[in-house]
Amino acid sequence: MLPFVKAPKSPFEPPSLLFQFLSSPMKLLVRYLYALLLFLRGPAFHPSSSPSRIRLICISDTHSKKPCLIPLGDVLIHAGDLTNLGSTSEIQAHVDWLSSLPHPNKIVIAGNHDSYFDSASRSTADADKSIRWGDIHYLQHSTTILVFPRHGNRKLTFYGAPQIPQCGGTEFAFQYQRSSDAWSETVPRAIDVLITHTPPKYHLDLSSGLGCEFLLEEVWKARPKVHVFGHVHAGYGREHIFWDEGQQAYERICARGDNGVLIDVLAVRGWLVVIKMIWYSVLGILWSRMWGGDSKGGIMINASLTYGTTSKLENPPQVVDI
Repeated sequence: MLPFVKAPKSPFEPPSLLFQFLSSPMKLLVRYLYALLLFLRGPAFHPSSSPSRIRLICISDTHSKKPCLIPLGDVLIHAGDLTNLGSTSEIQAHVDWLSSLPHPNKIVIAGNHDSYFDSASRSTADADKSIRWGDIHYLQHSTTILVFPRHGNRKLTFYGAPQIPQCGGTEFAFQYQRSSDAWSETVPRAIDVLITHTPPKYHLDLSSGLGCEFLLEEVWKARPKVHVFGHVHAGYGREHIFWDEGQQAYERICARGDNGVLIDVLAVRGWLVVIKMIWYSVLGILWSRMWGGDSKGGIMINASLTYGTTSKLENPPQVVDI
């Protein structure tokens, strides 16, 4: 790496385009190309027709702050990091705020900053304390089924889990070694909405891959209609998921090491995978745009409200109809 090209100061800080190019021009090209192909392809699924359509409002990483505006919806989902320090007083204050919101259904999971929920990170001062949840569904490796009488008695199944690859000290909750598999055979197969704190690796993640590859493998098996997460603030946004050969090729390229410009340029097998990604993505575009094919994929939502490495809630809540 050239001496004037600086690496990010924090693993949660997005690297510059020049740093990404010098690390792996192939991966940089593929990330932008795949985003364009997804845009051209359109939605991976179409929500139910009204009046059975259910609206999800997705937020995450509020860190004890309260956004000015949260849209109305049928279900409010908070994907973790309610607080900064994770004490019961901090958590209870945020839970009380969530309870005061008008959404008829609310679901919360913990994040790594919510230390109280993990006995390994809980402070001794909070050892004998508890949280008053009210009408909120708290999920920790658990499932809840919601029924919507106003939407034809539709049922949606939600599963939530908080664990993340290690990124801090013992004060952080639900951490596991990055090389450890904390996900295989943990997510139920018949779910509609998956809520995790960490992203699956390579999707709404940083280029360095802070998300979890084992979660990605598990999501491929479960294939929920909606997957909500946070944790990586800079990954905020949404991505349509098609569970096809084009997506597999994209993930294979992202899994390559940062080999530098010369090796990337000469990596014939790597470029063949890029061509495969383009080929299957173009077929998907033709299928959905010209041949009228029905897509049966899903959508991933990084709902982090905190903007980048700042402490400001500048990202708006994500709204998803299902």
